[in-house]
Amino acid sequence: MVSFLIAYSSWSGNTKEVAEIIEETFTKMNVSFTTYRIGGGMAIPNPSDYGAMLLGSFTWEKGSTPDEVKDFVAELGYKPPNVYVFGTGDTQFGGDELFCLASVKLARFYHSQFPPLLIEQSPRGEQEIKAINWAEGVVTNWQYLQK
Repeated sequence: MVSFLIAYSSWSGNTKEVAEIIEETFTKMNVSFTTYRIGGGMAIPNPSDYGAMLLGSFTWEKGSTPDEVKDFVAELGYKPPNVYVFGTGDTQFGGDELFCLASVKLARFYHSQFPPLLIEQSPRGEQEIKAINWAEGVVTNWQYLQK
């Protein structure tokens, strides 16, 4: 059975909520996963022990990736294959140009073959459905890549 690593950073709780929706979706799909909160002081899991890594980040200060996410990426020391990126942002600070830019940059950095999930603030209502559909799509995409 495949197992996914869900690694995320969250300050306001929005990105954590997205990670929890992904966890719930994977649980319903009977997909194994391990969740790791970036910056939580625990040893970083090795992504090579998993079929894929899901990386979640909020966008900070004018489209920046938070330092703890940058540190996580640096501490990994390599670019694992099969990285899927999700993130939260806020269009009221920087508009569409900076919306979830950290996640867009991370997806580009990891050469993700799957579009990043971009959530406006908190994943409620339609945004929750968007997160569920994205998580289901991740599993489908990963299965397709294994053929």
